[in-house]
This record gives sequence, C-alpha cells and structure tokens, in this order.
Amino acid sequence: MTAIMCPADVRDVADHLAAVLATPPEPDPEAGYGPDSSRWDGQSLAHGAAGIVILHGVRALDQIAGWEPVKAWLAVALREDVASGGGVGLWHGAPAIAFALLTGVPADQSRDLLERLDTAVLAITERRLEEARRRMDACLRPQPDEFDLIRGLSGIGAYLLRRDPDSIHLREILSYLVRLTQPMPARDQAGVDAPGWWTSRLPEARPAESFADGHSDQGMAHGICGPLALLALAAHTGVTIDGHIDAMKTVCAWLTRWRQDGTAGWWWPERVTLGELRRGRPHHDGPARPSWCYGTPGIARALQLAALALDDPSQAQAAEQALIDCIADTAQLAHLDTAGLCHGWAGLLATARAAAGDAASPAVRQSLPTVVDALLQHLARAPAQPTGLIDGTAGAALVLHSIATPHSRRGWETSLLIA
Repeated sequence: MTAIMCPADVRDVADHLAAVLATPPEPDPEAGYGPDSSRWDGQSLAHGAAGIVILHGVRALDQIAGWEPVKAWLAVALREDVASGGGVGLWHGAPAIAFALLTGVPADQSRDLLERLDTAVLAITERRLEEARRRMDACLRPQPDEFDLIRGLSGIGAYLLRRDPDSIHLREILSYLVRLTQPMPARDQAGVDAPGWWTSRLPEARPAESFADGHSDQGMAHGICGPLALLALAAHTGVTIDGHIDAMKTVCAWLTRWRQDGTAGWWWPERVTLGELRRGRPHHDGPARPSWCYGTPGIARALQLAALALDDPSQAQAAEQALIDCIADTAQLAHLDTAGLCHGWAGLLATARAAAGDAASPAVRQSLPTVVDALLQHLARAPAQPTGLIDGTAGAALVLHSIATPHSRRGWETSLLIA
C-alpha cells in the first residue's frame, strides 16, 4: 500500500484509541433477546465485537500489540449463538464473524471455527441466491438487502473473494449480479425503463411521495456501487464469468449518465427517483456528505476499480480527479461530522488511501495528509464516539494504524469493497 508522509502523532493516536478499546465492557444483565437487544452486538462489524477483533488482530499480526485483546473481544463475539437467519450479512452474524477470523486471527488458530462458519455462510448464500432467482423470474423489484454490501449478496461475495476466489458460490453471486444489471421495465404509466437494481423500498426519513415509484441507490453501502466494486475486484483477481465485462460497463454508463458537473468538480446524487429519471436530472444542485457509504469518495473508488478492470485509463483518471476535487472542496468536507468509516473522516481517508495505491498520478496520494490532519483534529475535539469498526473509533484507529505501518497486512478494506 502507498506510504504517505503523515504527522508524527498518527501512531500515538492509533495506539491510544486501540488501548481504550483493549478490554470489552461487561455484558448488560438486563439485555433481553429481542431483535434490537445489545446482546447481538457482539456479532457486528459496524458497532460490535466482531469489528474490534479485526482492529486488534491486524495490530497483533503487524507485531504492534499482543493477542490478549483479540481473545477477549472474540469471546464476546462468540458469546451468543451465531446468527445465520434473516438479517445476517457481511456486517452481522456468521459472515461477519467469519470475516473477522479471516482478517484478524492466524489461520492455525481459526481453521476449525472458520470451517464451521463457512458451512453457515454457504447455506446463507444458497438461500439468498434462490430467493433472488425467484424474485427475478417473477419480474419483481429487488430490496437493497438482496444485493448490497452490508446484508446482501455483494457483501457475502466480498467474503468469498477473500476466503476462496475459486468458489462456485462466488461465481454464482457474480452471475446473479450480472443479471441484476440487466434492464427491467418500470411499472409506471410513463413507460420509463429503470435498471434492474431499481428498488421499491422507501429510504429512511425520505418523503414517501418522492420514492413511491422506487429509486436507484447509487452508494457503496446499499447501492449499485457495491456490486460494481465486487465485479471489479473479482476481475482484478482473475475471476470472471459470462457477461461480467458488460455488467460493469452498464453500471459505469449509468453512473456517467448521472454524474453532475459542479463548481468544485464532479458529484453524484445519492439516489435517483422515478421523477428524476423522467426529467434526466437530480432535483438538488450540489453534493451531499462526502462519505464512503453514499458520497463521491465511494462512487469514485468503485468507478476507478471498474476502469482498471476494463483497462480504461481515461475513466480511471476521471474518477481519481473527482476524488481529488472532493477532498479539496471545503464546502463538501464541512458535512463530515463523525470519525467513522461509514459516514465520516476515517471512511474518506481509507477510500482515498486505497485509490492512491492504484492511481497513475501522485495527486491522490498528495491529498492524503489533508484528510489525515482533519481526522486527527476531529478526534481531538470530538466527544466520546461509538466503539465499533464501521461506525466508531475502532475504524479510525485501524485506518491510522495502517498509515503509520506501511507494511501493514491488508484485507480489512474488503469490508468496504475499496480493496
């Protein structure tokens, strides 16, 4: 991974954040067994023990720290029966714990448990693929958690790409994603054709009237950029299937269609509604938060990965420039108000760092110190943060550790599909 010049206290901050997270809290004796109970947090990459296992595991593998915190947090992750039913995915349940073991625990210490978890992951994969095939055959619209990174088949595919690139289940997921990119007529009176990933789910806190006819989610977390990134990373690994290249080109063409030329560079709408599809333009006139999950950084990285897989230097350069312009736009950066990987400064830094490692120009790498400094400043003044890898300070600690440790073992970035 690209090394960058960074402030001398990056290592100190990373060590401090990790030290704060060294010992798990005692379990809540009042926690029930409902779906929202805190007792299930152990199996979460977003805000639970599974993600913190990755932080301490990477540090131990890099010989920066010992294994005691890894063992302690892994015990918390395994305190309850591992979830393998509805709602599980890369960020929760059996796939999350499997990913944590694969990333943060030596193979000779995790082999037996990982093999048992693989049985559950493959069963989940087969069930999800069958449900998706039935839905497609019925010409129904997908829900985001069918295909997305967090709970869907793209996330499970990300795990399989790390665990077993030759897996037939990975190829079946890629085939599903190819089919997902094929058009399906929108059921509206105007006869407008919408893409195959057009979803009918109403986004949280969004006006029902605007999304009544569905929408395209553009982001890395819940949207089409997750499938695009998985297709691209699989191609980089040498794993391709029939229709693979055309599927990437279809998504790239869609994102190019919805790319907006703003005063500070290119940006993309987070979602496209049917009304916007009819008009051919988004209803707002500027970018939202520059986060990994929905903003320019994640979309630009997905496009860069696809461009590299498609051997399209001009598209790669355009994606990199969009990211550079985003980092230079103080108006966009002002929307970032958390440290986390998903919505905050750590996610921007992790995404830019991954893009810099593949960029032909040094310009992306040269922009990284700005983001490092902003993350450090935010951590210095911010109140207490959540602890998790995706949503909390564990993610910030891991990004800063990776920057301060040029030889750091990679692999955790696959949980974001940025590498």
